[in-house]
Amino acid sequence: MSNMKWFPSRFNAISQTENGELILYNSYTGAIGVVTEEEKKDVLQALKRSGIDRDLSPIEKTLAECGFLVSERTNEEKRAQFLHQTLHRTDTMHLIVLPTETCNFRCTYCYQDFLRGNMSRDVINGLKHFLKNKIPKLEHLTVSWFGGEPLLAYDIIEELSEEIVEWADRHGVTYQAEMSTNGYFLSKQTFQNLLKYKVNRFMVTLDGSKDVHDSRRALTNRGATYETIINHLLDIQTLDDSFEIYIRINFDEDNLSHIPRFLEELAGYFAGDSRFQIFCRPVGKWGGANDENLPICDHRTAETKIWEFTEFGIHRGLNMSSIIESMLMPSGAVCYAAKPHSFVIGANGQVYKCTCFFDEEYNHVGWLHADGTMEIDFDKLALWVTSGEEQDEHCQACFFRPACQGNHCPLYRIRKGKRPCPYEKRKIKQVLRLIHAQQSKTK
Repeated sequence: MSNMKWFPSRFNAISQTENGELILYNSYTGAIGVVTEEEKKDVLQALKRSGIDRDLSPIEKTLAECGFLVSERTNEEKRAQFLHQTLHRTDTMHLIVLPTETCNFRCTYCYQDFLRGNMSRDVINGLKHFLKNKIPKLEHLTVSWFGGEPLLAYDIIEELSEEIVEWADRHGVTYQAEMSTNGYFLSKQTFQNLLKYKVNRFMVTLDGSKDVHDSRRALTNRGATYETIINHLLDIQTLDDSFEIYIRINFDEDNLSHIPRFLEELAGYFAGDSRFQIFCRPVGKWGGANDENLPICDHRTAETKIWEFTEFGIHRGLNMSSIIESMLMPSGAVCYAAKPHSFVIGANGQVYKCTCFFDEEYNHVGWLHADGTMEIDFDKLALWVTSGEEQDEHCQACFFRPACQGNHCPLYRIRKGKRPCPYEKRKIKQVLRLIHAQQSKTK
């Protein structure tokens, strides 16, 4: 290893734990490492911009293996470009399927209009034909069940899942499935059935304790929903199976002050059970008729509160959603809508790239036909998949580039013409501290 100079990677970020240990992160390798007090001085010295032009010490070799140090021969620009090209693999596919576009809830901030009902027989058959032809060519398939409320069309999920699981098994394709649901129909029995169909990650939203939640996320007849959902989750907790349930907490000015008390309540139920994980996010203007009246938080409040609430939860024994750490992995913060192999299949066969702003013409990228052919408008597709780091110099120079590639939210860039930086990048030091705090707790 002599005769070669070593420099700190441009994709490094450094934070500190509460007791002064260093936390190192590299967005190209996805490595996250903690440096003890004894090693801190040597590591900081090794990561100086002046570089190292001698044989590496054992600690420095470890830094090089994890990608924190790179040799002078390494072209990190090319590495990042190549990583971006790997998104164009044709042997992997992600479908977000809307078995229905109706919903039994009327949430105050919802952006959907529920004009379409359940998936038609033609579309169900079209999807079966499409997947029967597609699966043998894949290495990996992910299906996300979405809606409306997908469990209103449980029979459609079951019918499609039975075929998908069988074809994936037959062709040796790895298959995983997930679901976004309001949780009202997620009984223990339904949950166990879904696990059989490889659905093992769920996003369920609870916006606060009973009164707060029920005022924001009520049934169509304004009926209460909180107790039904929480009782389902407590029933599910008695199972021994492995799964992940992300409890999403949407906050705005109306419920902000109630969240800490609600996190205490959740801790009473789920502290110590790593299958139940919290995911705090601000309400946004997502294209609904009610957008202008939403009491959304300003950016600074939103960014601060996401991590304040998450830290509050972790200190009370709750787990932070694994989504957060996965965002820091190479390509982990690239939105599904920016990936060429990812499509949203509407109940009427319309193909979209994004699950927000369904009415926007640029989001209508194609149709799925009854014979299983998918007709795609490649000009519209290009708008979604080539809007990031290719054109944006700031993204090209950013330490977080391999993780998000300037495409954390292509919709934001299309609509606002601005750079869509993820919350995780903006508060990277705090996020690294929280990941470390959580890992320390589970050891």
